[in-house]
Amino acid sequence: MAIPKEVKSVIKKLREAGYRAYIVGGCVRDFLRNITPGDWDITTSAKPEEIQKIFPKNFYENRFLTVTIKTQSKDLKLKEIEITTFRSEAKYTDKRHPDEIKFAKTLEEDLARRDFTVNAIALTEIKNYEIIDLFGGQEDLKNKIIRAVGNPDDRFSEDALRMMRAIRLAATLDGNWLIEEKTSEAIKKNAASLKLISQERIRDELVKIIMSDGAVRGIELLRESGLLKYIIPELLEGYSVGQNKHHIYDCYEHSVLSLKYAMEKKFNQEVRFASLFHDIGKPRAKRGEGLNSTFYNHEIIGARMTEQILNRLKFPRKEEKKIIKLVRYHLFYYNVGEVGESSVRRLVSKVGPEYMEELLQVRQADRIGSGVPKAEPYKLRHLKYTIDKVSQDPLSAKMLKANGEDVMKILKIDPGPKVGQVLDILLGRVLDDPKKNKKEFLKKETEELGKLSEKELLDLAKSAKKERENLEIKRDNMTKAKYWVT
Repeated sequence: MAIPKEVKSVIKKLREAGYRAYIVGGCVRDFLRNITPGDWDITTSAKPEEIQKIFPKNFYENRFLTVTIKTQSKDLKLKEIEITTFRSEAKYTDKRHPDEIKFAKTLEEDLARRDFTVNAIALTEIKNYEIIDLFGGQEDLKNKIIRAVGNPDDRFSEDALRMMRAIRLAATLDGNWLIEEKTSEAIKKNAASLKLISQERIRDELVKIIMSDGAVRGIELLRESGLLKYIIPELLEGYSVGQNKHHIYDCYEHSVLSLKYAMEKKFNQEVRFASLFHDIGKPRAKRGEGLNSTFYNHEIIGARMTEQILNRLKFPRKEEKKIIKLVRYHLFYYNVGEVGESSVRRLVSKVGPEYMEELLQVRQADRIGSGVPKAEPYKLRHLKYTIDKVSQDPLSAKMLKANGEDVMKILKIDPGPKVGQVLDILLGRVLDDPKKNKKEFLKKETEELGKLSEKELLDLAKSAKKERENLEIKRDNMTKAKYWVT
């Protein structure tokens, strides 16, 4: 893998101006793993005002000594590059922000204040690659270990969110990464400090975990480290809470296994959170013990709890609304031949047609999380067919860009059977060729039909009605075939 020419150019200009400059941080970690970095960060001995002189097209409005410069790159990831002056940081009284940020004189000082060894490697290119690794980051990369730079207690007291970031890296980097023992112990020791972090920052890290291929491991690591208690304590209420004869796992295990299925199927963010939260109300709803215990109204309780969780974590209202609905209605009942189309219409109306596919995905995750071997049995496929069927526009005269009043006005007739017969015939013509559904065509056809005898009009209407019924049967058969139902 090569360093992009835009990054090389920035480093070259800084060096030509007499400053030291290095690529640093997560982009170096990914580069050394032969993974294309999402963005590129540069650290330099140049002060912000000096960087601005070298790169006139820039943006600088922060207290972290970072100047964002604009390039001419066509690659969106390289249109902007962040350059940060070497810095060292003083105490973090609030465990969120440094009390004071100071210029550092050396790269060594700058690397020493970073979070993990794999993120504290610097890289530059003059003739050949030059790697500056002062804390064993390359060895930890090789062994897939997350280790704090220096004393982990110090790193986590500086920014408590780093504890969550350690979990996220262990869960989201390829393969099974381990958190080094002292770093892990420091997370458990300092877990309560996460209460000092803003909910928005916690949410962002949580979303990254949930949307990764290591989502389940991430949730488990959060639980084992003691951090989950300060993020989603409601989820822990289900730990070791047994269920009834319909489940082989406890409430917590079931939730995590449901998330596992949603993760493996690459379902979207809302479905993943709904899969994790769908039974979160069960511990509070539980009545009795053993195989016959009950959880009446747990979906209602769970929806309220989900709303509280998402509100607390400052989720966008649109996402929050969808996840709550998916939790609230995940327990819908459906049996072929027992639940009619009217009940399905009511379900679609409550959930919203735009959420139905995701609701069925949550149901699949729920099933697999319960230990059953099949995510989509016949009755779930039949429900999909029924939802599709009731969601289709009926083949009726309402589809026409003409109505009974138009027919009566054109033919100068009063209400009667003839109006319906004309509309049936017009509908037949439009179903044969939808392009004919125009007011001009329908007006002309109506005028021609008005010239026919009662018998001729009746015969044409019967024929059109029969053709429509055959078309409805054909459409229904095609919908059944789509879902493999009979």
